[in-house]
Parts: sequence; C-alpha cells; structure tokens
Amino acid sequence: NNAMDFDDLLINIVSLFRNKEILAKYQDRFHYILVDEYQDTNHVQYMAIKQLASHYQNICVVGDDAQSIYKWRGADISNILNFEVDYPYCKTIKLEQNYRSTANILAAADSVIANNKKQLKKKLWTESEKGEPIYLLKLSNEKDEASSIINIINSRRLKENTSLNNFAVLYRT
Repeated sequence: NNAMDFDDLLINIVSLFRNKEILAKYQDRFHYILVDEYQDTNHVQYMAIKQLASHYQNICVVGDDAQSIYKWRGADISNILNFEVDYPYCKTIKLEQNYRSTANILAAADSVIANNKKQLKKKLWTESEKGEPIYLLKLSNEKDEASSIINIINSRRLKENTSLNNFAVLYRT
C-alpha cells in the first residue's frame, strides 16, 4: 500500500537527508529547532535532529536524564548525556528548583539517582515543606500490594476519621 508508520518516516528522513541538496533545503527552512523530552529520543530521531541542526547549530533541547523512561521503546540516554559534546557551543541551563514535590520526596529521589553511573550532575531543591515521611514496602506480588494499600488506607481513614472519598490510588500499567 506504500504506507509508512512513524518509524518508517524517521528512517526515510535520515536517508533523504543524505542528499546534500535536500538537506540544505530543509536546513534553510528550519533555522531554529526545539526538542522537548530529549532524554527519550532514539537513535534515528537523534540522527534526523543532528542532520537538520548541523548547519545553523540553533538547537534548543529540554530534558532530564534522570527522567528517561522509554529505553524499552528505543530511547537512548546517551543522546542527552552527550549533547554538550555534539554541540560544544551550547549553553546549559539547569532547572534545579522543584515546585511540585516536598523536600522528603526530593531527598529520596536524589538518593536513588545518585547511583546512576552516567548522569548530568544536579542538585534538586525546593522551598516546599519537608512533607510526610516516605515508606518503602517490599511485597511479593500484586495481591500483597493491593492488601497493603487497603490496610494503609483503612488505618489512615480510621485515624483521621475521614471518608474513602478522600483517597485515590494511581498506578501505571
């Protein structure tokens, strides 16, 4: 059917950009490039961006190496880790103040992230309150997890004399 999916489009762009005239046409059309969530780009996306940005070098990327979650989808963390090598004239601006999390959550996140062998060093901080303590539960399976969550909610509900309407359980599948 001569149809292409998203991956086909990316691969074909990289192939198309091997033609210097076609690449120059698109480089002249797009002088400025902005890529969000750069930590989640894969190798083919990296190649297309690098080809397009190679002439003017006007590229801005936003990302956080500590938030790369799509390796299973082909994301290559080295894209963001090596950005300053690929674009030596870039300016890096670290956004280290966190507005959403409590100090306890940031401290816990920092203690986990500190174990990453390859990372862009940063020190997250917040003006938010310390927050409630964080608890770690090691459970055998999803049934134990569900039971533990129910017990925690019931204990808290009785202690605070509040309704189940004040609780929510969020999860990612």
